[in-house]
Amino acid sequence: MNLKRALKITGLSVLGLLVLAALTVGLGWWYFHPQITRQDGVLYGKRAGKDLTFDIVRPAHPNGKGVLLMVSGGWKSGPGKFDPWLVAPVLRRGYTVFAVRHVSQPQSTIMGIVEDMHRAVRFIRHHAREYRIDPDRLGVTGGSSGGHLSLMLATRGAAGSPDAADPVDRESSAVQAVAIFYPVTDLLNLGSSTENPGDGGPPKSFVRGFGPQATNPAVWKIIGRDLSPIYHVQSNLPPIFIVHGGADTLTPLDQSERFQAAAREVGRTVDLVVRPGKKHGWLAMVFDIPRFADWFDTYLASGPRGR
Repeated sequence: MNLKRALKITGLSVLGLLVLAALTVGLGWWYFHPQITRQDGVLYGKRAGKDLTFDIVRPAHPNGKGVLLMVSGGWKSGPGKFDPWLVAPVLRRGYTVFAVRHVSQPQSTIMGIVEDMHRAVRFIRHHAREYRIDPDRLGVTGGSSGGHLSLMLATRGAAGSPDAADPVDRESSAVQAVAIFYPVTDLLNLGSSTENPGDGGPPKSFVRGFGPQATNPAVWKIIGRDLSPIYHVQSNLPPIFIVHGGADTLTPLDQSERFQAAAREVGRTVDLVVRPGKKHGWLAMVFDIPRFADWFDTYLASGPRGR
């Protein structure tokens, strides 16, 4: 082979690689930007004089089912615009996504935040016909504190009060499927977490979020237990999928492992996928979202509302 021909072949190979790279980038951009319509800032309540809102993101071809995304990290939730690409695989399966926000701690206590998440589920269920979703097919997702809030709904979601003055409060706050990242499940036993104060008290960085009595050991035992999903696992627990980093030092893997064990004791489904060496969040998390969509496909297909 002469030099001229070799250079020509090499040039074609490089061109082919460039075209392939461009196609890959283009397909990636297309996949993470599904066709949607959105409605931002839907008011579902008030807390401490502030609006409680969620955004509705509807896919081009809705399947009639809804997924609530807990927009929360460190039990803080900002007013910024939600980026749909984060849940593109869920949207592409046809799920209408509700990006639910809350008043951040310590402006709101974490107890109040949990109450507001129940309110959000009830509100969405009450308006299900308007949102063109089945009120008996609601999933929930989130990461870190968003995962914790998802599990609080999974373990403590319940029927509303039939005599409530507000018709929203008559609705159930139960969810039918959960897919989450690295949740705290036992606030009374933080184990090797960097948030463990060493005296059995609340997480070091979030003491104020648990209210002024959280530093009272007797009171904290009540608060911590009430807000720990692991103590509320029952036989009607919905199916739960958890992805957790094996090297997470903020929320150690043990939190999910013990929750899974508690669920199995009552015959309920909790699947746990461990990402070895990963800490509290990693860049490739987005590639776990299709597994979340698979979970919702499986467990929102049919079944009663429960609770």
